[in-house]
Amino acid sequence: MKKNLFILFAVLLSFVSFAQKNYVFLGSYNRDLNAESIQVYELDNKGNLTKVAGVKNVINPSYLTISPNGKYVYACTDTKTPNAGSVSSFEFNPENKSLVFLNKQSSKGENPVYVSVHKSGKWLVNGNYTEGSVSVHPILENGKIDSLAQNFQYADGSTNKERQTRSHVHSVVFSPENDYLFMPDLGADKIRCYAFDENQKRPLVETKNPFTKTDLEAGPRHFTFHPNKKFGYCIEEMAGAVSVYEYKNGTLTKIQRINTHPDSITESFESSDVHISPDGKFLYASNRGKENNIAIFSIDENGLLKNIGYQSTYGKHPRVFALDENGNFLIAANVNSGTAILFKRDEKTGLLKKTGKKIKMENVSCVQIRKI
Repeated sequence: MKKNLFILFAVLLSFVSFAQKNYVFLGSYNRDLNAESIQVYELDNKGNLTKVAGVKNVINPSYLTISPNGKYVYACTDTKTPNAGSVSSFEFNPENKSLVFLNKQSSKGENPVYVSVHKSGKWLVNGNYTEGSVSVHPILENGKIDSLAQNFQYADGSTNKERQTRSHVHSVVFSPENDYLFMPDLGADKIRCYAFDENQKRPLVETKNPFTKTDLEAGPRHFTFHPNKKFGYCIEEMAGAVSVYEYKNGTLTKIQRINTHPDSITESFESSDVHISPDGKFLYASNRGKENNIAIFSIDENGLLKNIGYQSTYGKHPRVFALDENGNFLIAANVNSGTAILFKRDEKTGLLKKTGKKIKMENVSCVQIRKI
């Protein structure tokens, strides 16, 4: 009997030791090399946040992404630094509570704003806003970023003479099967598209339909796919709207366009980020500027959106926000307030409730939540 109890205890202890935990990764606009410009926290199921690690000596790690295996963090670094834009890699070890710089490569643009990693973990893609370009780097087995494999630059703009004189690629998002890459281009009012062949030395392959046109002066910014893989959603910064697309084999067909703000607001839109709950029932979109909130939408079975409310982010300029993988929590990063605010999500109504928990971090610009 005692022997059986000992075995049971050992099994339970082993389970606890290897149970996955939620980690929150924060990036920032920070030129102070003595300050931690990347920070990592553990998020437990009660909404408590515990500091785990931080990194100094990194300039403006404005946007982060985590490798598929959770071992590496990749960042847009030296953002908004003339002749110095880069992408950097870090190794994360939750057991040692460490985040260690590995290496960096040129992003081929002085203002890298978005970085994605292919599901294979072998390729990194980043978008450069100012120059309007996309770059592709191989990832080595040790997590380091290899030298440049491809770079495409675009010159075409759109109709707004102040903000659209040329291309401004604002995000790079893989399709659900990771066989295409979509790039919302704020400057050109296009969602650019390439096929992605992970087995080629130059994986970006031109397609017959190289882009989808958005409405003029829409300013497409970020993009996400529905968990059912049938629909795509693009948030439009300049227009303050979300456009809904049917998706199939690299092709987007628009079926709806809906405002991210009340009808009473008619100008100065600064819509920013967009995400869908893991159950596919709700979409969340952030508004900066006058609003500083999260717009909440229900999603019908046909992919169409219906606005059901707004939630203040209790700060200024929510540039990026993130949902945990179970959809229990949402964290909004308020750049101008230097706060990352934690919300509890109601899975039935989709609405958000402030928990009272927050992280203070100067110029916090990005948040990612991963179960590792």
